[in-house]
Amino acid sequence: MQSVWRVFLCMLLRGGLKPDEAIPSITGDCFGRTITALATLAPGASAGVIAECYNPRDFTSGETRHMPQTRWKNTSTSGNRAVMNWLFTFAFIVAFLVVFGGFVRLTRSGLSITEWNPISGTVPPIGEQAWQDEFVKYQQTPEFKQVNSYMTLKEYQYIFYIEWIHRFIARFAGLVYAIPVFYFLFKKTIPFKEFGIYFLMGMLFIAQAFAGWIMVASGLVDRPSVSHFNLTVHLLLAFALLGLSLWTILGHKYGFLDKSKNANWSVPSRLALVSFILLIIQIIYGGMTAGLKAGHVSDTWPLMFGKLIPPNLFSSLINIFETPQTIVFIHRWFAFAVFISMIALYFTARKGNHSIEIKNGLNWLLGLVAFQILLGILTVVLHVQIVIALAHQAGALALFTLMIYFMHRLRARDSMQ
Repeated sequence: MQSVWRVFLCMLLRGGLKPDEAIPSITGDCFGRTITALATLAPGASAGVIAECYNPRDFTSGETRHMPQTRWKNTSTSGNRAVMNWLFTFAFIVAFLVVFGGFVRLTRSGLSITEWNPISGTVPPIGEQAWQDEFVKYQQTPEFKQVNSYMTLKEYQYIFYIEWIHRFIARFAGLVYAIPVFYFLFKKTIPFKEFGIYFLMGMLFIAQAFAGWIMVASGLVDRPSVSHFNLTVHLLLAFALLGLSLWTILGHKYGFLDKSKNANWSVPSRLALVSFILLIIQIIYGGMTAGLKAGHVSDTWPLMFGKLIPPNLFSSLINIFETPQTIVFIHRWFAFAVFISMIALYFTARKGNHSIEIKNGLNWLLGLVAFQILLGILTVVLHVQIVIALAHQAGALALFTLMIYFMHRLRARDSMQ
C-alpha cells in the first residue's frame, strides 16, 4: 500500500498532475490481494486516490474480465474489513447455535426450562430451594410424566444446564449483533441508506428467538415433544439468518452485486439455484425427521422394514408432512436428488472459464455432499449416535455455506457478461 502513496506523492510534487489525469496502474496490497490505484484531480477538487481491489485468483488463463468488485475510497477499507469480521463472528455463532441446538434435542434437554425469561433467565437457579422450585415446574410437564418420571434432581440439573447454555449463547449472539451494528451505524461505517439488510438480520434474529420459545411451548401442554413444524420453522429461520450474514460477508469481500443490472442467469447459475432449492427441501425434511425422531424408525439401510419401498408410505397426501415413516423415507432418498443436481453443477461449471477459487470449491462441494450422505447412512445404522448425528447436522451447514458462496460468485460473473 505504501507504494501507492509514494507514486501518488511523486506525481503531485512533480507538478505534472493535470485535471482528470490518470496515473498508470500501481499495485500494492489490499487484505492480501492485489490493489490497483488510480489518482485523479478533478477541476476545483482536492486530490484523492480511488483503490480498486480484486482477487488475482478470480482470473484463469484466457480470462479478460474479472469478477465484480467493491471500490473503496480513502480509509473506508478498514470499515469494510471491520464489518466483514463482525459478520463472520456473528455467522459463526449462529452456525454453532444450530449444531448445539441439535445437541439439546438429542439429549432431550430442550423442555427442561419451562419459562422464557430473557432477562432474569440469564442467571441459573442459585441455592437448593431455587433448584427444587425449578424442578417442580418441570415435573408438571408431559415429558417428565411420560418419559422422565424416574429423574432425580441431579439428573435434571444436567439437562437444565444444557438448555441454559443454549439460551445463554443465543443471548450472547444477540449482543454480538446489536452492539456492533449500532456502533457501525453511529460511526457511519454502515451508511444509514444501507442499513436495511442489517435491520433484516436483526428482525430474523428476533423472529428466530420467538420461534424457539413457541417451539418449546408446544411440548409443554399435552405431548412430551415439540411440534416438528415449529422445530423446522425455528431451524429455517436460523439458516435464513446465516445465509443473509454470509451473503453480506461476500458482498464486503468481493463487492456487492449491482442491483440495477438485470443480468441473465447462466446455466451454472441456474443449476446452482436448483441445487440450493433442493438442499433447502432436504433441510426441511431433516428438520421434520428430527422433530418426529423419525431417524429411530428403522436402523437399516437401504431397506426399511425389510423392503426398499415399504407399503402405504404415500397412501395419503398428509403422510408427507405428518407420518414419521414417510418423512424419513423422503429424507433418505431425496438426498440423492441433491447429489445429482450438484454433480450436474460440478461438471457444467468445470467446463466454464471460472476462477480457481470456484473450481476448487466445486471439488469441496462434491466431496462434501457425498460425505454428508455417508454420515446420514451412519446416523441410521448406528441408532442416531450423537456425535455422528451432530456431524451430519454440521455437514448440512457446510453445504449450505458453500451453496451461498457459489450463488454469489456465479451471479457476480453473470452480471459482468
